Amino acid sequence: MSTSQATYQDAELVLKLYDLRREKVMREARNFFATFMPSSFDELASVMFAFDKQENAYLRQVLSYWEMVASLIVHGTLNAALAQDTQTEMLFVYSRIQPFLKELRQKFDSPEFLQNLEKVMEGTAEARQRLAHQQKRMAEFAKMMQAKTAKREAAA
Repeated sequence: MSTSQATYQDAELVLKLYDLRREKVMREARNFFATFMPSSFDELASVMFAFDKQENAYLRQVLSYWEMVASLIVHGTLNAALAQDTQTEMLFVYSRIQPFLKELRQKFDSPEFLQNLEKVMEGTAEARQRLAHQQKRMAEFAKMMQAKTAKREAAA
């Protein structure tokens, strides 16, 4: 991964990547992913392997988009530090899928599945620190949502 100074071309690429995220179907896919919180591999697999469902297409779109962005970073096309600072959604996506990555690779018989995303998100001590922080925040959020759901169900 490139550790050189970010360039004007890096900034242009970041803006293009942002524009791609605003595309209508990508926005729908991102909205789905933002609310999709699998707590087990089976929950993830119920979408990941349901090729006839729209949610599967959304999941594949989000994961392949961020794998593409990560490959640009890994191959030095996009400055790694700039990407870490501007592509925080990539961290969110990876932190959501990371607990299941080993099993996904086994089920797909694909050891390279999301390998670039993994390299970017776990390739440095700083990146691993950000990942741990994000996963802690997500666990706290999940507990909060469960408590709200339980409170609503008790009131009903």
